[in-house]
Amino acid sequence: MVRLARAAGLSGWVRNDAEGVTIALAASADVARSFAERLAISLPPLARIDHVATRESVELSDVDGFRIEASRDGSPRTEVPPDAATCEACRAEVLSRGERRHRYPFATCTSCGPRYSIALAMPFDRDHTTLRGFPLCAACRAEYEDEDDRRYHAQAVACPACGPSVWLERAGEEPAAADGASGDPLEAVADLLRAGAIVAAKGVGGYHLLCDATNDAAVFELRRRKQRDAKPFALLARDLDAVERYALVSEPEGKALRSTAAPVVLLPKRADASALSPHLAPRLSTLGFMLPSTPLQILIMEHLTSPVVCTSANVTDEPPCLDEASARARLASVADWFLHHDRPIAQRVDDSVVRSMAGRVRSLRRARGFAPAALASPPGFEAALPVLALGGQLKAAVCLTRSGSAVVSQHFGDLDDLRAFEDWKRGVTLLTELLEHRPAAIAIDLHADYRSTAVGRELGEARGLRVEAVQHHHAHIAANLWEHGHPLDGPPVLGVAFDGLGQGEGGELWGGELLLCRYDRAERLRALEPVVLLGGDAAAREPWRNLYTHLLESMDWSELASTYGDLAVVSRLAEKPRALLEGVRASPSLSPPCSSAGRLFDAVAAALDVHFDSVDFEGQAAMELEALVDEAALTDAARGGLYPISLGEPRGSGPARWELARLWRALLDDLRAQIPRPVISARFHLSLAGAIAAGATAARGAHAEPSIVALSGGVFQNKVLVEATDAALRAAGFEVWLHEVLPPNDGCLALGQAAVVAARMVLAERQE
Repeated sequence: MVRLARAAGLSGWVRNDAEGVTIALAASADVARSFAERLAISLPPLARIDHVATRESVELSDVDGFRIEASRDGSPRTEVPPDAATCEACRAEVLSRGERRHRYPFATCTSCGPRYSIALAMPFDRDHTTLRGFPLCAACRAEYEDEDDRRYHAQAVACPACGPSVWLERAGEEPAAADGASGDPLEAVADLLRAGAIVAAKGVGGYHLLCDATNDAAVFELRRRKQRDAKPFALLARDLDAVERYALVSEPEGKALRSTAAPVVLLPKRADASALSPHLAPRLSTLGFMLPSTPLQILIMEHLTSPVVCTSANVTDEPPCLDEASARARLASVADWFLHHDRPIAQRVDDSVVRSMAGRVRSLRRARGFAPAALASPPGFEAALPVLALGGQLKAAVCLTRSGSAVVSQHFGDLDDLRAFEDWKRGVTLLTELLEHRPAAIAIDLHADYRSTAVGRELGEARGLRVEAVQHHHAHIAANLWEHGHPLDGPPVLGVAFDGLGQGEGGELWGGELLLCRYDRAERLRALEPVVLLGGDAAAREPWRNLYTHLLESMDWSELASTYGDLAVVSRLAEKPRALLEGVRASPSLSPPCSSAGRLFDAVAAALDVHFDSVDFEGQAAMELEALVDEAALTDAARGGLYPISLGEPRGSGPARWELARLWRALLDDLRAQIPRPVISARFHLSLAGAIAAGATAARGAHAEPSIVALSGGVFQNKVLVEATDAALRAAGFEVWLHEVLPPNDGCLALGQAAVVAARMVLAERQE
């Protein structure tokens, strides 16, 4: 900006202040407009212009030259910048002998490096970051103040003489170099990984656990120590060529890997990837790869040709460690070695995860590299009062709306875990203080037992704020509408929300819904046939329970036993304590009915002997059911026709139903005919997609011809289902909206809650 203004011979100044970035020019309106146009096409890699407002002034008539003025305090309007992967210039520098930052793990410039993870306050100046305790040396100060240097006003600038340092220590011992290895701690880490060690390494937003991904014993031992039996591990590879030795990479996926966000990208596993440990992603057809995003990772991977596991440094579902003390205490039985550094982490930020589906790379977990970048407000929300939305219980994130945008936090994990809950509360406080956010209302989920709901009510009572509960699936669809810029006064949109479960408006449990949605209200048009959750929460952990109840909703036990008793899966159900189960099944308090798409997937998985008895983590059975499907199975399934899913009529005051009885009979017939499991799985996916399109088509005829269908909910992380549903809806003449920036799972709930409450306040003010 400064160079552009001076090259044009313009006088004036630029500064950060409460309005954002303010530029003052001693120029005519035409010249100022031309400057703004040139600025928009010459932005640095991490810059973005969301909105430009201009006004005339007579205060600059005597200004000579163009300068940068000191930032002004005030309620911040600019974004908190996300962390950015190391740029090519800094990468070349740390790998080049003779450079001042050769092999320095904290090299950064204005185009890359830590941002959100080190931010303590706004505006984003060095004194407001965790680097304020590292005074710049003369050489770094000169770069920082040189307008022609790429480190000009790079707030995280550092070097070996003045910046953070890194050291290696054996678990339970004082800092030391690795036995028999190089004195360089990063090269020593590479030696240790090759030798089969597990290393906990401090990164940008927390610690990672590293081990050699080709070493079966090391990967198996990491699983044992982490108490993580089967959930897939992310992999870190040296470069794109290394990734392509083990996975199939499309052009958009390669672009995502090399992007400034540097997320984990889920990729199809190559058939010849046998060099990798089979324990990395058991029974799945994908591998999650990322490329080095920091000089520290670059320098470790320079010495390795094989990928390494790079997973959160925690046990089970706890949040990753952030500092040396917690790492030593909590990971003493997990890591053999620790790689520490002394740059403090202000914000815990996990790795982001994306997947290519229906022609675009889409978010599954939004964190490092993406959060907390703001999403512009759709038309009609410009004057909405600020809202703090606290999301749900799983895949927790929060949202802060303000004039012109919504800021969605990073992924915090599942609040069932007490450490994760405490970390979430800390994160909410840090982000609201960072943005000096003063909400006029708090948005929460309807479910009274969610920890986020309880906190929202407590905050509202303590601050005297309006607290409004938003139905779970309405929030899912509202988030999708906001992401697509749908106007507040836009026409209603059909929304399909398929997930595990969420509380409905009457207290019942929903999870497979077709809604007619506006921001402020939603009408439930159709739902999957409700089936009881046998034993309540136990149904989410033991897929056979869902199969049992789904089959008994379709036929009684005598018919099931007489018609399909020869099937192994029915014999296994017969071995269960049926007399006890029937008592549990008949009790609404022990087995509440729920229209859950997630539990339907679990039931089909159990029928195909995919985790019949139990799962190790949420969504495991559905993920492995999807992994059975390949192109050949899809072709065979399409040739054989769809399983019948009937479109039932509304019953009383309730919605119409997708009826599943005929599907189950056809699926059991396929099992008896010994149709291959991949074909049955493919046929189920295609059938459900066809039923969604048929339900949307029926709704279009009855409700003023809505032409858009928005899909949301955790079930739409399934690539096979997403692409089949997208194709079926488009063939029926619909425009299909899928999440891209936000995940379809509960990570989008907070934005949807905020959108609903903001819309209701705007519309109420209009009426007044």
